[in-house]
Amino acid sequence: MEVQKTALYNCHKDLGAKFVSFAGYEMPIQYKDGIVKEHISTRSYAGFFDVSHMGQFFLEGDETLADALEKIIPADLKSLKLNHSKYSFLLNNEGGIIDDLIITKTFKGFCIILNAACKDNDVKQIEKFLNKDHKYFLNNDLSLIALQGPKAVEILEKLAPGVSNLKFMTGDNFKFDNENLYITRSGYTGEDGFEISIPNNKVEKLISFFRENKVNAVGLGARDTLRLEAGLCLYGHDLNEKINPIEANLKWAIAKRRREEGGFNGWDKIKKLIENGSEKKRVGILPEGRVIARENTKIFTESGQEIGLITSGTFGPSVNAPVAMGYINTKYAEIGTKIQLEVRGKKHGGKVSELPFFKKSYVK
Repeated sequence: MEVQKTALYNCHKDLGAKFVSFAGYEMPIQYKDGIVKEHISTRSYAGFFDVSHMGQFFLEGDETLADALEKIIPADLKSLKLNHSKYSFLLNNEGGIIDDLIITKTFKGFCIILNAACKDNDVKQIEKFLNKDHKYFLNNDLSLIALQGPKAVEILEKLAPGVSNLKFMTGDNFKFDNENLYITRSGYTGEDGFEISIPNNKVEKLISFFRENKVNAVGLGARDTLRLEAGLCLYGHDLNEKINPIEANLKWAIAKRRREEGGFNGWDKIKKLIENGSEKKRVGILPEGRVIARENTKIFTESGQEIGLITSGTFGPSVNAPVAMGYINTKYAEIGTKIQLEVRGKKHGGKVSELPFFKKSYVK
């Protein structure tokens, strides 16, 4: 299969991007300044990210559309307000996570932002639950750009007056260069920020505006360190079809009404886990010293019993220390529990930590 490129590919080249193949796309992993500087500039000022490889999936229909989607997504879609968004998942019959997603209520129905590697399969899974009156399409004519950081609102307000009125996980339509933009106050860094859905033929003008305002481009490398510091999951690493939301410590993302009524894929299993607890649980982990415990690092008790596995691990530039997430036996999931991490054949100390590692700055 031919590797795909986003509408900003040439722009990334001009900015000195180093590319990697990711989810079938050639994507920038970093730029000339490197991952750490991109990370710090996002935390201290603002950074922009090209996330156009993700799927922008639009669904249209009457009130039966929410009923259909609620069979596979455990959010309360019936009471979701116009231009409000929720973090949720697609679930399989066992309650495993097919994908995690952001779903937004639109004037005609819903828009779901799907992970790039999952989007084609996600559409096949969703369409099984739709009827002939429901219309749906992946819109490949739109780019998706994230602007993240403490100065994001000040910068974007110049281009789209009124964005400062948005609260976290809400959005609205704005005009730019005689085109419609849909902007949500959201993102995946733990910082205040926005995601901007924009026609492909206008996206380079948007980037020119950001560059004029001294906003640096940020690649997938710093996107990963930022989201991990914020305790946010990466699909295919921290989440997959064999992991359910209770094990992933994401019960909060199953709406209260849905936890009471059920009626979605895997409900019987998830209900039992809510009532009785799960055998394993996603936790934050702080390795001692400067040792980085990367994905697939084994976790042991101090006495040498294997109890889990790291799913994400890196050096956190904002906390100036290694950080990690993983799944461990629930008996050992209490904050502060001392553990051992097997890195390159040697055991190193660590402890179970609270999440996030870096305080989130969302505007609610």
